[in-house]
Amino acid sequence: MDIIIGAGVSGLSYASFTKNDYLVLEQESEIGGYCRTIKQDGFVWDYAGHFFHFRDEELKRVVTQYIDANVLRTVDKRTQIIYKNRYIDFPFQKNIHQLPKEEFIDCLYDLFNIEDGIEIKTFKDMIYANLGKSISDKFLIPYNQKLYACNLNNLDKDAMGRFFPKSSREDIINNFRNPQVDSYNNTFVYPEGGAIEYINSIYKQVDSSKVLLGEKVIRIDRELKIVYTNNGEFKYDNLINTSPFNKLLDSCDIGYSEDVFSWNKVLVFNLGFDSKGSDITNSWLYIPDSEVVFYRVGYYDNIMGTDRMSLYAEIGFNRDECDIDIDKYLIKVLNDLKAVGIVNEKQQLISHNVVLMDPAYVHIDKKSDSVVSEMKELLKQSNIYSIGRYGSWTYCSIEDNIIEGRDLSVLLSR
Repeated sequence: MDIIIGAGVSGLSYASFTKNDYLVLEQESEIGGYCRTIKQDGFVWDYAGHFFHFRDEELKRVVTQYIDANVLRTVDKRTQIIYKNRYIDFPFQKNIHQLPKEEFIDCLYDLFNIEDGIEIKTFKDMIYANLGKSISDKFLIPYNQKLYACNLNNLDKDAMGRFFPKSSREDIINNFRNPQVDSYNNTFVYPEGGAIEYINSIYKQVDSSKVLLGEKVIRIDRELKIVYTNNGEFKYDNLINTSPFNKLLDSCDIGYSEDVFSWNKVLVFNLGFDSKGSDITNSWLYIPDSEVVFYRVGYYDNIMGTDRMSLYAEIGFNRDECDIDIDKYLIKVLNDLKAVGIVNEKQQLISHNVVLMDPAYVHIDKKSDSVVSEMKELLKQSNIYSIGRYGSWTYCSIEDNIIEGRDLSVLLSR
């Protein structure tokens, strides 16, 4: 029997692919993890912006096979940055020619005068060494500090892996006259019913009688291979964990230094207005300005073609931030949306929903990488495998989570 902890995308993906008998334990009262959807007052919002960027067409077919093709939208991603009251195309470094002349010259000069031989130890070092001081200071550092809610010197240089939008000098220069969109997610697919439709499609490939809700893991006995929950105990041959890796170690009573694992929280405001606002057609916007409370705003109405503005706004917090005043931040979000020109004075907020994601983005450094790698090997000796963004303590896409679940199912199939 395979016991799977978590009925989010990683856990359900493993369950859908495995040939073994299995049981899924989910502590919440519904499936989906962070890929859940809120439907309220005619608006459709996710817990945060979850837009699937499929690189593998066969995997896309498998995941979406139970979603009506008529409601599955393929969207050409359009993203910009609000920088000093002007819109700059994303990624910033490839569009510095859209800046005022003096700032453009500063960026170009610094790009071609990066000091040789810089020792790159941290995420901040990597940004400076690749793109120079001006590009870094104008966008990449302030934006990522808002996103991660930490000192970027605390993150590993490869903390974002392939998802960091690196560009060579040649790419940047060529983009001045021949704009190219070449990020990992140029297009994405999104169902009209929200991200939960992906989960529901995967769930239809799972035996629902083997998914138990309201089962919070209390303790794991590695010697006896038993998972103890608030409702009972479950014997396993293989244990597949998708919960945060530090929580897995706690459940297994494996000690670790308190400073190994760090993360941020993200407060997500889903906002529904009575009418459309500006004619901006972006999928989402990045906002590096430290005076603006949110770091990103997304447009569900543009993605789904609805006639009322529907937004999500995301705010990063340090993991130790407690007693977050939701009402205060809602007022600040609405005021800042007006200040940057996303919402106008005539629009009325008619519905909203708030989600606190904790953890949201994990902070990756050499110490956490080393401990995760070492502890995964230790746990394998007890047939315990940990996967997913939180289970592997990594930065990855939803497609990566599905692939990881599929690959592990092949490895463990008997």
